[in-house]
Amino acid sequence: MAKKIVMIIAFDKFRDEEYAEPKKVLERAGIEVTTASSKLGTATGKLGMKVKVDIALDKVKVEDYDAILFIGGPGSHGYYDDPTAHKIAQETIKQGKLLGAICAAPGILAKAGVLKGKKATMFDDTGVLAEGGATYTGKGVEIDGKIITATGPSTAAAWGDAIVKALG
Repeated sequence: MAKKIVMIIAFDKFRDEEYAEPKKVLERAGIEVTTASSKLGTATGKLGMKVKVDIALDKVKVEDYDAILFIGGPGSHGYYDDPTAHKIAQETIKQGKLLGAICAAPGILAKAGVLKGKKATMFDDTGVLAEGGATYTGKGVEIDGKIITATGPSTAAAWGDAIVKALG
């Protein structure tokens, strides 16, 4: 049976390449990708990409997926203090599933409290990782157990590859 992943994007100003590149890699590997956001409709990337949202964030059931991925970009800051996003991240870890975040999105994981004692990376660590108990490594892609973080557009495809590999 095909693996299933949900990619969570901001409804406005997600980072286009951080969604498109890994999605291509995942789909090439035969993984079914569902796109979630804060509301249904057509989400718009920072660079103008248009994406149809398949499911609203509050309807995401972690048990239905093999991995949950948070996509960065300026809009991802809207999830930093979002209880629904935090609950999804916490449930993903609790259920032993793969959790990923790229660019600014690892801040969501830090704020959700799931990075305590973990190594992580992100686009520009403003101290949010340390506040969440994580160690910032600055690597392009960082893998710590079932959590895979990445720095941004230039590492988006490599992040996708790491996720495919981790899903086996």
